[in-house]
Amino acid sequence: MASVSIFVGSMYGNADNLAAEVKNKLISLGHDATVFEDGNIEQLKSADNVLFITSTTGSGDLPDNIQPLFQQMQSQFPMLTSKKVGVIGLGDSSYGETFCGAGQQVDALVKELNATIPVERLDIDACEHFEPWEPAAPWLMLWAAQL
Repeated sequence: MASVSIFVGSMYGNADNLAAEVKNKLISLGHDATVFEDGNIEQLKSADNVLFITSTTGSGDLPDNIQPLFQQMQSQFPMLTSKKVGVIGLGDSSYGETFCGAGQQVDALVKELNATIPVERLDIDACEHFEPWEPAAPWLMLWAAQL
């Protein structure tokens, strides 16, 4: 089965909680999964498959704990050509144009880095889903089936 590195951007723990649920589900499907709450570029480079789960802060910004990795990705530009990558963005649609802005930024960057995107980014609206696992579960099943 596949090995998945899960990189998390979280402010208040919602993305961390979702990452833990995703990890458990992937393991139950027979995959290896590791969560990185303060991931770095070397962990990204050594990953076989990558899943980003990030909440959005401020005006569409990345949480503090994932900003260093994002900046390393922008400056070092490690091509992700051989990696299957998924992005789950968490946000609140009441913020309008900046809704899931962090997930959008990560998604745009991994596409620039030529990652293989087996399933398009999932944006989860906190206004509709108090528990993000509900919309994440079917998306994850589709994504995991492509590994």
